[in-house]
Order: sequence, then C-alpha cells, then structure tokens
Amino acid sequence: MLVLFRKTPILGALLAQVVALPVVAVVTAPLSTSVERLPLIMIALVLQGALAALICALLRLPRWWLLIAFLFPLAMGSALLLGNLPAWPFGIAFLVLALVFSNTTRGRVPLYLTNPETASVLNDLMRDRKAVRMLDLGCGLGGVVRALDGEGRRARGVENAPAVYLAARLLSLISGKGEIRRGDLWKTDVSQEDLVYAFLSPAPMTVLWQKLSREMKPGSLFVSNSFPVPDVDPDEIWELSDSRKTRLFLYPIGKPEEG
Repeated sequence: MLVLFRKTPILGALLAQVVALPVVAVVTAPLSTSVERLPLIMIALVLQGALAALICALLRLPRWWLLIAFLFPLAMGSALLLGNLPAWPFGIAFLVLALVFSNTTRGRVPLYLTNPETASVLNDLMRDRKAVRMLDLGCGLGGVVRALDGEGRRARGVENAPAVYLAARLLSLISGKGEIRRGDLWKTDVSQEDLVYAFLSPAPMTVLWQKLSREMKPGSLFVSNSFPVPDVDPDEIWELSDSRKTRLFLYPIGKPEEG
C-alpha cells in the first residue's frame, strides 16, 4: 500500500484529508459552545491541515506533499469564508500552479533550483575535465545552463513545465547564454554530451540511470545533485560548503570494471 502512495502521492494526500476530517470533528465538537464560529473554523482548518500533513509524513510522501496537505484545508476554508469573491482569481491561481508545478504531479519531480555555489563547482568540473558539451535535465529556470555556457563550452537545458520553460528561455535569450528547450527528459538525446547534470528527486533516479548508462558515450559523466542512484555506488561524492550542504554524486559512464 505504501508503494502505491509513493507512486501516486495524490492518493495518499487525499486519504490523509479523509482520515483527518472525522478526527478534527470529534476534537473540535466540544468547543462549539464556548468558541465563536469564525475562530472555531480557523482552529479546525489548522488542525485538519496539521493532522493531514502528519499522516502524509507517516505514509512517507515527499516533503512538498506535507506542505500541500497543510495548506489545502486553509485554502479551501478561505475560499468558502470569502464566498462573495469572484471565481476568476482562483482559476488563475490554479492555472499558474499547474503551469509551474505540472512535473510534480506527473513525474514526482518538484522545482529545485541549483544555487550559484553549486553552479561554480560544476563550472570548475567542466574546465578540469575539458568537457565541451553539457546538458541539464529538468533545468528549471536555467541558472546552471547560463553559468556553464561559454569559454568554448556549449550548455543546454531541458524543461517540461510550461511556465518554467518560458521563464528559462527568456532569461537565456536576454543573457545570450545557453540553450533551453522544452521537452521530456526521457526522450532527450544524451549521446553527445560530455556531462549530464540533474537535480530531480529520488523517484526517477533508477530509471534515469538506466537511460543514461545505456545512451551516454563512454568517458562522459553524470552528476546528480542531492539524490543518489539507488544500488549504484558513485565514483565520488562531493560535499559542498554552501548553506544547503549540497552533495554531488558523480557517476562516470563506461568506466572499466576492476579485474
């Protein structure tokens, strides 16, 4: 059952809300005679969100689903309390969230942004390896692509979320650095890259490694930010001194096996 919720976290999040609802009702019922209506509703919404988030944690859902579980009752309650508001602001908000976070529900890949310290380390890594071509899978706003492009190197990024892609493409055009394409990382050609970088989530790492180890050329390098490939030992693990305490996992492609 836990495996099902990890594969389809929205089911686990919905279950958390359903389980939390009667518990909150029982807890807040005695307060109905001593607490005014509006404060009581707010107390119930906060309890509902907190209990749902706790259940999501027990189901071992990704951390961003805990935040979603907590905020969902508050958002719904606010919409009901402010029932005289027009519907279009909520429609626009939903559309924006869908355009920005579409990868989260479909591929369990949230929007993680690489900080400048990590980009600088990757830049040095490319220079040391004399790497010419670099690809960022799920490049977000394209910061790494712009940081690594130039000095005879070509950096590209692939992003699938529509709004994020448009922002990255615009920033690339303004700076004149890097190449951003919208596409599915699973269908992206990686055969000519010297270095492939990804900052995704634990969910796709096993299948991603199968793709990269099969399609990347010998002598190239895969670098994963924060999320190792399960059951595969990296050649090196770099622990950075940035505020996030970033860890980079380095996986050479086509490295001869010992013996």
